[in-house]
Amino acid sequence: MFFIMGISQGRKKLDFDQLIVCGRCGRYGRIEVYMVYTYLSLFFIPVFKWGRRYFVHTTCCNTDVEISAELGRQIARSEVTSLPKDIIPQSFQPYSDNHSCDETPQRKRCPSCGFETEEDYQFCPKCGQRL
Repeated sequence: MFFIMGISQGRKKLDFDQLIVCGRCGRYGRIEVYMVYTYLSLFFIPVFKWGRRYFVHTTCCNTDVEISAELGRQIARSEVTSLPKDIIPQSFQPYSDNHSCDETPQRKRCPSCGFETEEDYQFCPKCGQRL
């Protein structure tokens, strides 16, 4: 007789979305809440979870901030409908290396028509010339 078991980490997106203007990057985005946990599986079936941690993720600048376990449990039970605007600190160092938030967005100007934008376009949205 043999057992197939293992320990792994899981990530679950909680049913919570909030629209914000990010205090860190100044862009319009959403706040999503995730629960990260470790689990034991027996015959590929998760049996036991432990080490639950809750994170707030912004879609505008991909910043992840850990929140308290109590607040995370309240969000999981749908007891919290909105989070405060200062949940994302302005001088925060992100957990992920793929952080793309710039403190001061650079403006691009089209050499053909003079259209200015802060977005990272390769071509001008007004006249189609390469930026």
